[in-house]
Amino acid sequence: MADKVFTVLDLLELELPEHSQLHLKCIGGRTSLANVISVSEINRPGLALTGFYDSFANGCVQLFGSAEGAYLKKLYAENNIQSLTQMFQYGIPCLIFVKMLEPPKEFIKLAESSGCAVLQTELELTEFTMRLSRVFANVFAPKKTLHGVLVEVYGIGILLTGHSGVGKSECALELVERGHRLVADDIVEIRSVNGNSILGQGANTLISHHMEIRGLGIINIAQMYGVGSIREQKEIQLVIRLEEWDNSKVYDRVGNNLESVDMLGVKVPTIEIPVKPGRNLPIIIEAAAMNERLKARGYNSARDFNQNILKWIETGEVQNAYYGMDDSY
Repeated sequence: MADKVFTVLDLLELELPEHSQLHLKCIGGRTSLANVISVSEINRPGLALTGFYDSFANGCVQLFGSAEGAYLKKLYAENNIQSLTQMFQYGIPCLIFVKMLEPPKEFIKLAESSGCAVLQTELELTEFTMRLSRVFANVFAPKKTLHGVLVEVYGIGILLTGHSGVGKSECALELVERGHRLVADDIVEIRSVNGNSILGQGANTLISHHMEIRGLGIINIAQMYGVGSIREQKEIQLVIRLEEWDNSKVYDRVGNNLESVDMLGVKVPTIEIPVKPGRNLPIIIEAAAMNERLKARGYNSARDFNQNILKWIETGEVQNAYYGMDDSY
């Protein structure tokens, strides 16, 4: 379910890239554009037009293709509109006609009197269905906001977390300086897509590519480093927790402890990097990104290291090395 109410008017006013444009326009029922679209499914009301309403998905957007359009005209030609009158009694948010199909004027009047908006698109049925499904997958995806910085490093989406003042923004600024890209600073909105991946973007797209650097103030990354230094959204593939170095804490030195964090029901790998003067965090994060890419290709450095150690032990060379050590020092 979406975090806020999503209406038919919101659907009409969506700002989408050209390859995702829905090309919708309202051809009837403008007073009903405030109708709420509450579910992400799309329904083709073929059975409903014949008068069968068991399990009718009335809360969905109703999509009319060539078959539905032809049958609709047949019903009006035969003056048999009882099923249509019954359909609108279920409370439909909106109807959409594809391929610029023109419904009968009587049908538009019936929809308007029933409080249903009528929309039209120039797209073919299959193409429009795919685009609308992608839009709904985004609109109705579970969402939440997090405090952190999201960057893209070597193609890997990395979310930097940690308490305020630990150096997340400064680290991200150095990564941008080294040719990587900023997605969002400070407040990151995440959403689950298809239940198996997490996309992140700025909670406020107008200020998401601005960065606060203590002692310097607010800077605009896109203006300073060019549009190639930013991107609008990115899948989060790794979470890095930055924390102040704690001498009493034992940190992972091999990489065998594979941890993950639950983000909206999706497990995302996470590592912890201690921060202290002299550590070059940007280089460490670059190495973490490249290591994550290797893991995606099936290679695990820590596992390979352990296997090599075991082979070394099995060959007996470790005993020779141990007994051959010079104890004079």
